[in-house]
Amino acid sequence: MFNLEMSEATWSGLLALRQGTGEAVAGDLAYRLYGPIAGAPGRFVLAQVGQSLDGRVATPAGDARDISGEDGLAHLHRCRALVDAVIVGVGTVIADDPSLSVRMVKGLSPVRVIVDCHATLKGSESLFHDGGAPVIVFRSASASGAEIPHAEIVNLEPKAGGLDPRDMLDALAARNLHRVLVEGGARTIARFIDARLVDRLHVAISPIIIGSGPIGISLPPIEKLAGAHRPATDVYNLGSDILFDCVFRSSEASAGQGEEIAVANQA
Repeated sequence: MFNLEMSEATWSGLLALRQGTGEAVAGDLAYRLYGPIAGAPGRFVLAQVGQSLDGRVATPAGDARDISGEDGLAHLHRCRALVDAVIVGVGTVIADDPSLSVRMVKGLSPVRVIVDCHATLKGSESLFHDGGAPVIVFRSASASGAEIPHAEIVNLEPKAGGLDPRDMLDALAARNLHRVLVEGGARTIARFIDARLVDRLHVAISPIIIGSGPIGISLPPIEKLAGAHRPATDVYNLGSDILFDCVFRSSEASAGQGEEIAVANQA
């Protein structure tokens, strides 16, 4: 396990690397963890989950506040600051009303992207009115819904099971948004994983036991453990939380897993 320490100078260097004006520092643990995100030369997809010891991300009633400790939250905000866009499903917006900002760290907030296949959002949600980073809403081309203020609506042709994660990434790339954080919910993250589009998966675990409630990743069931994802993984002690940094794109063990799957309206 690596003990991660983040100085102001190191974080400034990572932000410079993200802007293309800095270089990675060999042997520095912070660059080992964050350098692949900040220095990605093209498309890069990071999925992030913050959960309890028993794998829950909220109570059955939907209370997700304080699942992650302060250091786990700081890590999440660093990840946001190093990407161009952050994706969440409509279920996450309805349940949590998130701002998706980087308020805990220095840096720019990413473009906020919501997967709303069936046009469920009403337009009254906070992130459409907070004056923060731009918002993009992905909808099915066949859906009709309320007008959304202060947001770009992008209509995508649905596939058999909903919106295709590849089409979302292509639409973001067309807007010069190449480094992407998939932050939730469980089904949205799972579908990017099963579409083999995730380069890294970060699972931050805090020392809390909830006992029941939704899980962080909802993959299709497998019959035998031989079919499980087994990515190469580094483990970091963040302080309040323990982080598993899982390499997916270059992991031969996980290369044969999953199947093409689309993102439906709930996430």
